[in-house]
Amino acid sequence: LEGIAKSYGDLLVFSGLSLEVKANRIVAFLGPSGCGKTTLFALISGLKTHDQGRITGLEGKPLSYLFQEPRLLDWLTVAENLSFVLQNKIPPVQLTERIDYYLAQMEILPYRDTYPRKLSGGQRQRVAMARALAYPSRLLLMDEPFKSLDLSLKWALITRFRQIWAAAPRTVLLVTHDPKEALLLADEIYVFSPRPAVIKGYHQITLPREQREPDALPLLQLEQQITAELIRE
Repeated sequence: LEGIAKSYGDLLVFSGLSLEVKANRIVAFLGPSGCGKTTLFALISGLKTHDQGRITGLEGKPLSYLFQEPRLLDWLTVAENLSFVLQNKIPPVQLTERIDYYLAQMEILPYRDTYPRKLSGGQRQRVAMARALAYPSRLLLMDEPFKSLDLSLKWALITRFRQIWAAAPRTVLLVTHDPKEALLLADEIYVFSPRPAVIKGYHQITLPREQREPDALPLLQLEQQITAELIRE
């Protein structure tokens, strides 16, 4: 991203934002509510257009987008929701195996033939995560993917996500309000200011993911630093 500017009328969200993400890394974005994190994803995905600047490096690279809300198709079963986005992307003989693999990874396989309206909010979010992961993308955008999950399930799915990513790395951009989520997953963390958003903090996480636990001392110390950046005007 080079010199990105974006406004909604008189509301200035970004003015000259620049950053670079290397391939096959997990990068997290934190910042106060309304600072523009979701807008940033909308610009990267092409759902919205920026007013100035350039976004490069995405040409020809398929992306998948995990929104804040599940956005499932309620008239299709869980398995059919995944099949819908995988049509023409996966050979038909591999389709069922791929769907069942990612549903199992998200611990939602027993509900493959259930309609989304019969699932809880957390179950619906797990289906949405399975769908985003199953899609053969080079870039995965994850906007608050764990917010509707209880703590034990959140930790289980973060652990499972790290395993899935290690087996088949792709570039992942993660928006979260929780520094701990970012520290458990990311290679790099950007902390944004209130809008117009500028980068007020940048952190590289060198501790191997397999050694990252919620109570790991190096992460707790960095969590305090990031939290201080978030609350400092």
